[in-house]
Amino acid sequence: RAEVLVRARSLIALAVGQAGASATFAAFEKTVTSEVFALGRAVVVLFLVASEARVRAALTERIVRDGRVFRPAPAQSRNLLSWFGVVRYRRTYLREVVAAGKKARGFHPLDAELGLLTDRLSPNVFSIAVRLATRMSFADARDLCGWFLPGVPSTEVIESAVLGYGRYTQEWFEQAPAPEDDGEVLVIMLDGKGVPTATDTELAKRRGKRKRRNKTPSPRHRGRQSRERLTKKPRRKKGDKSKNAKMGTMLVMFTLKKQPYGSLLLGPINKRYYASFAQKRHAVQVARREATKRGFPPGTKRTIQAVTDGDNDLARYIAEIFPDAMHTIDVMHVVEKLWDAGSSVYREGSPQCRAWVEVQKDALYAGEAANIVAELDRQLARIPKTGPGNKYRREKLAEIRGYIHKRLTGMNYRELMARDLELGSGPVEGAIKNLMYRRMDQGGMRWIKERAEALLQLRCIDANGDWEAFVNFVHDKTRQSAITKGERIRLQQRH
Repeated sequence: RAEVLVRARSLIALAVGQAGASATFAAFEKTVTSEVFALGRAVVVLFLVASEARVRAALTERIVRDGRVFRPAPAQSRNLLSWFGVVRYRRTYLREVVAAGKKARGFHPLDAELGLLTDRLSPNVFSIAVRLATRMSFADARDLCGWFLPGVPSTEVIESAVLGYGRYTQEWFEQAPAPEDDGEVLVIMLDGKGVPTATDTELAKRRGKRKRRNKTPSPRHRGRQSRERLTKKPRRKKGDKSKNAKMGTMLVMFTLKKQPYGSLLLGPINKRYYASFAQKRHAVQVARREATKRGFPPGTKRTIQAVTDGDNDLARYIAEIFPDAMHTIDVMHVVEKLWDAGSSVYREGSPQCRAWVEVQKDALYAGEAANIVAELDRQLARIPKTGPGNKYRREKLAEIRGYIHKRLTGMNYRELMARDLELGSGPVEGAIKNLMYRRMDQGGMRWIKERAEALLQLRCIDANGDWEAFVNFVHDKTRQSAITKGERIRLQQRH
């Protein structure tokens, strides 16, 4: 208390003194910032000391937690990286009563009650560092924290904290409440994209024992020395991809609300994101669970529309899990197929090609996709089976014809426009760009799939606007476990 009062008076004197010295506001603000942080550390220590006194007064000689017996032991000190910097405090230790020869465990009741883990970082510092790491590289997140915090965690701590929070994402999505004031029509959009992952060879180098390196004369020689150490890479075979992509599935869900007067559907309402590198079926099952939460259970008479790019696996799972949903093929994927077909019928970019594609697009939007299939059959019959380039043209047309014919039921665009429903999958394409590619597909990145899963799901939680609720969920869960079980819990994980 004395230190808090001294620092508070010092701040008052600083403000008056700087004003009397005609200091500029910029100079005063820089000076007062460090003093405010020092006052904050003093107040934090006062809070911890007062809380420890209250907890210690309530302790008895014998404490039982989860069937285990503990007795008070001498207090222990530790450092804690708070929002205002590092503080040091002492708290009582409860040691487990065990038989001779067995290892005794214990915990600190003050830390358990306040929700402080063994990581020596406050929950708020963890939260801001991990949240920044979901939007930028781990090194950039650390540097940015240093702009406004006097003490920052290392990149290794931030990485392990991402994995620690990632262990709770599935449980969060399962129990997260449904949004309020939803619409009458549910739209589900699914798409899959790849993220670069590390090969077994790269992982072996990353995890192996590091060789001792001689110090280079200057930074400009570091690259030369590094190249001398590396062995020549084998030339990739035709068709091999250096990206080594692992496919993830992105799910976007929102509702549309009917106008009180008129036929338009307003939205999107309560847009939610989910992504995973698990099998595609998992994403559709998550969509089923969330749809039920939002008032669209199996067998509902309300409208559910599922939009995909025509992926066969997604189509099969949607038919199985959402049998009553309207499955729509993204119209832009079909239009791209028409342009590919046009370049097989006429010279690419020619007026005849453009005119032919426009005619097919009109038929597509008019709900006459079957006529497009018939036109492709006619064009296929016109192309000779022999001759330069004809084999490729025929194969291309046959592939596009098969793609459209197989998905005719999902191309009822005239009806969709009349009902003001979705024709394309733009929202899920944008989600892939913003949530996956922007953070996880930059130059030199090679992810471990499980780590990419943790980061991607944390980005979805942040994009859903649920970050603070999720952090509080993890905080309350770990705190309750520490109190009831008498355990020292660590958020950071390496696996």
